[in-house]
Parts: sequence; C-alpha cells; structure tokens
Amino acid sequence: MSDRVRVEIVESVAYVSLDRPEKLNGLDLDTLEELVDAARRIKADRSIRGVILQGSGKAFSAGLDFASAGKQPKRMAKAFAKLPGQKTNLFQRACWVWRELPVPVIAVVHGHCFGGGLQLALAADFRFSTPDCTFSVMEAKWGLIPDMTGTVTLRELAAMDVVKRLAMTAEIFDGKQAFEWGLVTGVDEDPLAQARELLAQIMTRSPDAVAATKTLLHKSWNKAPRGAFWVESRVQLALMRGKNYQIARAANSAKKLPEFVLRKFG
Repeated sequence: MSDRVRVEIVESVAYVSLDRPEKLNGLDLDTLEELVDAARRIKADRSIRGVILQGSGKAFSAGLDFASAGKQPKRMAKAFAKLPGQKTNLFQRACWVWRELPVPVIAVVHGHCFGGGLQLALAADFRFSTPDCTFSVMEAKWGLIPDMTGTVTLRELAAMDVVKRLAMTAEIFDGKQAFEWGLVTGVDEDPLAQARELLAQIMTRSPDAVAATKTLLHKSWNKAPRGAFWVESRVQLALMRGKNYQIARAANSAKKLPEFVLRKFG
C-alpha cells in the first residue's frame, strides 16, 4: 500500500483513491509518482475491467501542493523536464497515464476539484460530480497556465471561449455549471453510484472491444476522414482476430450472456 494513492480491487474494478485528506488531496511530487505507478500496475493486470478515481475525505483534490513542491526545487525541476523523445513530464504523465489505460476510467469528484486535480479528472473517460463540488482552472490565480494535459482535455470537452474564460480568470464554478459546459458527464448527490452503474453496463461488453473503442476514438478524433478510416479498419481487424469477438458472436447467436476471457487488446 502506498502513502498517498490507495488502490483497492473489488470485483474487477480498481478503486484508486487520492489519500491525503488532511491536505485536501493536494498533489505533491510523491502523489504524482504514485499515480503513475498505480496506473502502470493496473494496466499490467488484465483482469481489471475499469477504474474509479476518487479522493478521500472532504475533497477530490485541491490541486498542486505548491508549498510542498516548492521545498524541493531540484526535484521539481526534474519533474518538469522531459528527456528527448518523451511526450510528457511527470506533472503531465500523472494525468495522461489514465487516458492511456486500456480500460474505462471514471472520476468521481466532490468537495474541491481545482487546478491539477481538475486536469487529473479531465483525463478520465467520464466524470461524475456532486452538485456542490467546486471547480477551477486555478493556475491563473498563480500567474500560470494549465500544463498538466489540460491543453488537450479542456479543448475536447468545452468551447474555446469557455476554456479561455476559465483559464484566464480562475473562476470557481459548481457541478451544475460544469455539466452545462460539458466538463462532467453527470451530476448527482451520489456520483459514485452513477459511476458504478455506468461501469457495470460497460463491463457486460467485450473487454477487448472496450479497450479498442478507447484507442480508436483517441487516435482518430482529430484526424481527417482518410486517416480516421485507416485507424478504424486496423483496429477492427485486430478485434476480429481475437477470441472475445468469437465469444460475443456465439453468445448472441445462442441468446446467452457471454463469458469473456481476459483482455488481449492494449
């Protein structure tokens, strides 16, 4: 068990909890490293069908813990740097690893979802929030810009004028407004129940098809039609060669529930 990120596997679902409740789950450098490590361990376990990402205590995350990170300038500089050929630095990787997992990731947010915490939630495939959860692209308050993958995830979910407004003002808004702007999937007094319901639905489908869908959409979303169709055909061919495709076909023909084998895709 790690100190700052707790992972519990229940019925093929990984519950990943930020676990610094006394700091409102502020993201220090150790937390970022543990997030990356947790995602890698989950990816290696092909029996896991989905992830619920949440925060313990009173908040999902109050964002980057500047006070802690500022005490380690050399380590912070190293975390910010990228080696040649690397796509992400540590700050970005702690969010992006959830985007790259071959299983659905659902963020369940409450309390505060600020700055880096918001960018972590945005990297999930779905987000469910309490109505009174407060959100903010908080970097503007510190004279900064969102740089933990928010450049990509914000533009995918909201109109540019909304993103500019939030990134320029650090405006605080609630779950209902987040839903209107497209930043969360649903709003409910019990967002964890919503997340579990959606995940249960997804888990009735082939784990390979679910993984392939995530890959397909992320790789083709901004491509021109020719490139998108190429990705589509390549991914489909890989699925049709797999055992879970055969299981799904046989189960549908027999009008039975399919019993899938472990994921091979991703």
